[in-house]
Amino acid sequence: MSGDTITRPDHLTCTPSRAARELGLKRNDFDLAVHLGRIRTVPDEGGGGRRVPYAELDRLRAEPDFPQSLQDSVRVVGTSEGAALMEVPATRFTRLARLGLVVPVRFYLNRYRAVVWLYLADELRQFAADADNTPLLTGRMPAGLRGQAEDGLDLRARNWRGRHLGFLLRQADDPWQRAGALAALLAPVEIAQLVPDPYERSHVNRFRPGPPGNGSPGSPSAHIAERIMTAGDPDEIAWLRSELTATLEEARRHRPAPRPAHRQDTPPAPAEPSGSEMALPEEARGSTPHAPGRTRTGLLGRLRRGRARVRRAERAPQRS
Repeated sequence: MSGDTITRPDHLTCTPSRAARELGLKRNDFDLAVHLGRIRTVPDEGGGGRRVPYAELDRLRAEPDFPQSLQDSVRVVGTSEGAALMEVPATRFTRLARLGLVVPVRFYLNRYRAVVWLYLADELRQFAADADNTPLLTGRMPAGLRGQAEDGLDLRARNWRGRHLGFLLRQADDPWQRAGALAALLAPVEIAQLVPDPYERSHVNRFRPGPPGNGSPGSPSAHIAERIMTAGDPDEIAWLRSELTATLEEARRHRPAPRPAHRQDTPPAPAEPSGSEMALPEEARGSTPHAPGRTRTGLLGRLRRGRARVRRAERAPQRS
């Protein structure tokens, strides 16, 4: 019966871990597919990160050769395997990567804390299949590229940052999040110069993601990952500063950064009466303001004189 059929609303979503299992991907490969824009995610309405719509899972399952096609699209290789795919020596492959002709998509630190760059296998195959690249693979390097290589040019980290920034910007939902993505590639001193207001800077840092996980915070591995994440070339820094400045202007128009509510001044609590005031009658404790020229000493004196007159009257002989 139709009344017993359970339908799944299109707006329902699942966690990334569940989506990875549904798609037959390892979690690292799933994250890479999201970074590359091959799997669409949406913000969690409860503020718990990103989620994957079930409709997106259905779309991916309907593609030809699923799941093999999806798995092949996120396969990554290192230098040795990449060189074998392109049929070049490993030394030439490394030179191509340093010159920015092939771009890493991920990195990790091995047990010796050396950076290992990883590349998309699909991109390497496409590069090797392009006839325009044949001289770079088999012939002598052009003079310009050869000179750059001899000067020690290494664009691997910079190219990875550019790719990672693209992912962060795709995930940003408003100008403040885009500002945080741009700030993620700048050193804290650069951010302090560009965002002098402490409340705005705190709001930007809220959306400023750290480098991909490589060790616990403060560890040598974390410091290396942070160095790779931070722009170092002057022209790269200048571009990021310009983009961040423009994005901040847009963010301020979109919504001002939150600030603490101003506290209203409240009158001070009345002071507790001193010991001498406690001994006074209620009308003499200062509950009412003193009249001009009337001092507390005068009140005490009159009180003492009144008490003396009472004592003298008590000592006086009684008349029959």
